Amino acid sequence: MKTFLKHNAVFITLSLMLIAALGLALLYIPKGELHLLLCDHHTPARDIFYRYYTQIAEWFPYVVCIALLLFGRIGNGVFATTAMISSALTTQLFKHIVNAPRPVTWFAAQMPDVQLPLVEGVSMNKWFSFPSGHTTSFFALAFVVCILLTMSHRTHVSSKNSKIMSFMGQVVLFFLASLGGYSRIYLSQHFPLDVFAGIVVGVLITTICYAIFHHYETQKWYNYHLFAKK
Repeated sequence: MKTFLKHNAVFITLSLMLIAALGLALLYIPKGELHLLLCDHHTPARDIFYRYYTQIAEWFPYVVCIALLLFGRIGNGVFATTAMISSALTTQLFKHIVNAPRPVTWFAAQMPDVQLPLVEGVSMNKWFSFPSGHTTSFFALAFVVCILLTMSHRTHVSSKNSKIMSFMGQVVLFFLASLGGYSRIYLSQHFPLDVFAGIVVGVLITTICYAIFHHYETQKWYNYHLFAKK
């Protein structure tokens, strides 16, 4: 696991920094105020962007998993699929246990005078707010891709270009995942607390899955390609 932490240090560090920043904000700023502070930055261009960007988490992670199973090493596909499904199931379990109100429901009951800046065409959910499933998917997928990319660079650890590419790749993946998490707040589908929990679940479950599957990296079945030439 030391090698895992070393090669994925950038993504892990940035994720922990975001978790810490959100955690501090959640401690010192009331729930409703924090949500309004973060979601009240609407423009027509941002409305269009976040409306469609957030939908990536609903299908793209599973396209990646299928592609890895079909065209990559079977083990990588199994790892990615297990991480995505396990993180999604964990999130759904907590959603149904907690059954927390979504922002539109909470504000209607707690702050009825506040008009949330909603985006036209977005169907608003009312319950099962905690944690954010989209955020979980965004961070689980980004971390899976990060791990697979750093695995492919291990044979070039002494290459300066490889290290730069790995660094930039992890920063970009973190940025894309963060945009996905923020989209849930911007659209008022989730509170910052839900996004906070989604990040934790996505990163933690992916780490656990890697801890299980990396022991099999040298085994024949893990390195098998469906379309490998006989």
